[in-house]
Amino acid sequence: MGAKIYGGTSIGDGCKVGGEVNNAVIFSNSNKGHEGFLGNSVIGEWCNIGADSNTSNMKNNYGNINVWSYANEGYVDTGLQFCGLIMGDHSKCGINTMFNTGSVVGVSSAIFGGGFVPKFVPSFVWGDMAGHFTEYVFDKAIETSERMMARRNRKLHTTDSSVLKHIFEISDTYRKKLNPTRH
Repeated sequence: MGAKIYGGTSIGDGCKVGGEVNNAVIFSNSNKGHEGFLGNSVIGEWCNIGADSNTSNMKNNYGNINVWSYANEGYVDTGLQFCGLIMGDHSKCGINTMFNTGSVVGVSSAIFGGGFVPKFVPSFVWGDMAGHFTEYVFDKAIETSERMMARRNRKLHTTDSSVLKHIFEISDTYRKKLNPTRH
């Protein structure tokens, strides 16, 4: 696919990767099939990175990068000069998505539209770069995951669905802080 894959990169089984990838871990069955830069990032299973999407992995002032911490319920200093995107399983972003350094996207979220994504996107949200998020209704999110998995002749097991339901429930606090509507 004409990909430029640099050192420190690990790509799981069933992934489709194109564009430029540097020092990233992409777990199984995720796609980054088009141009765009993904650096110093961790992408979960069954994710999709839209065409021409890019991550920033270093701040312009060369300072340490802050990332969202669920344990601290706020941003923490990583002590790192390089850190791109951390994306949870089953999440997706549309074309031309731009992620700032240290962006965290939860599980089963869908991001689209123009501009930069907020640095923290909770699990099970659907929305645009301006932060106009709605709750990604659990059943609809599961339907999307099942359709994606079916393209590779795989099924979402009941155990996986139970884990996703638990994540949906415990992440409700973060979605409520966004005051999203249901989608």
